[in-house]
Amino acid sequence: MHHLGVAVEDLDEAVTTYERIFGARLEHRETVPDQGVEAASLKVGDGRVELLASLGEETPVGKFLTERGPGMHHVAYEVADVRAAIGELAEQGVELVDEEPRQGLFGLEVAFLHPNAVNGVLSELVHDG
Repeated sequence: MHHLGVAVEDLDEAVTTYERIFGARLEHRETVPDQGVEAASLKVGDGRVELLASLGEETPVGKFLTERGPGMHHVAYEVADVRAAIGELAEQGVELVDEEPRQGLFGLEVAFLHPNAVNGVLSELVHDG
């Protein structure tokens, strides 16, 4: 597993909360206007949490927050090759959000699987390296 994605209303407040409660350490922070998101990557023990704040109500994270409120957004799994993983999953008939890899936050190559394919959980494939 690469990280857990959590949608938050206030990024600064959420970072402070994770630092205080879990002893998290901020690794990266990034604003991506074309994706409508401001994000922070925090190291928590041996894992990583990606906090996502919306830059507007019509963005994917904004819509998520409006419909569901803050909370678990996605689970990300590390793979050696995103393109190859997408190809294998497509051959198996897995429902994909992304049919091609794209650049995600923090410069990572990513692709998402539709929640219908994975028991209602938005899942992300990540190549980090």
